[in-house]
Amino acid sequence: MSGTIHIERPAPAIVRLVIDNPPMNPLGVAMRDSFMRVLDEVEADDGLRAIIVTGKGRAFCSGDDLKDEAAQGGDLAGFTRLLERLDATRAPVIAAVNGWCVGGGFELALCCDLRIASTEARFVCAGVNMGLMASAYRLPRLIGVSRAKAMLLTGLPHDAETAERFGLVVAVHAPETLQIEALKLAERVASRAPLSVEATKAVAGRAMDLSPAESEALQGPVLARLRASADHAEAVAAFRDKRDPVFKRR
Repeated sequence: MSGTIHIERPAPAIVRLVIDNPPMNPLGVAMRDSFMRVLDEVEADDGLRAIIVTGKGRAFCSGDDLKDEAAQGGDLAGFTRLLERLDATRAPVIAAVNGWCVGGGFELALCCDLRIASTEARFVCAGVNMGLMASAYRLPRLIGVSRAKAMLLTGLPHDAETAERFGLVVAVHAPETLQIEALKLAERVASRAPLSVEATKAVAGRAMDLSPAESEALQGPVLARLRASADHAEAVAAFRDKRDPVFKRR
């Protein structure tokens, strides 16, 4: 049976995408195309506030399908396009890493904005195991060069506790509570001012590439638009009235 990306809606404004391609959830050509279509579909909903990405079974994702790669003549461009598409998603993306997170699947998790893990999760930078290179750009920026090299150059599995200590994931949970905790985190993100969340995600994603002056030049116009937004006015009014704000993404 061919794999699929399930779309679940566990709460208003939140979508959970479940990678289902047993046993290890690889993302071959068809799966990548499906993932891209699903992202386009859910992002077209103006009410979307947060996305959870997870895997079904014992793996989060094992990356590219090596059989598909061989059939495509070793072209990795399709997988790169998926990573770039996920990275550019308007709404924040939370990776709920339920199991093995390997190679391109590891890179997929790095493209998410926040990562939490099950105690059963295992993280493998598999590039050097396969005579390739992966995660050498994103991982050092996330956890620092020294720790990144310990993962990148050995190709060894690292458990969830190590991933948390390295700063790769922000929390570790029991397998039976992982999705509950992912939803709690998504609900918190979804409850904040949407335009502010989206702008903050975009600016923070570029922060390490900018000088202080460049950062100020980027943030100035964005902050001016946010200050003029109805959601900012609503936040001020809610604070004054001692009530919860009702944001409308405008």
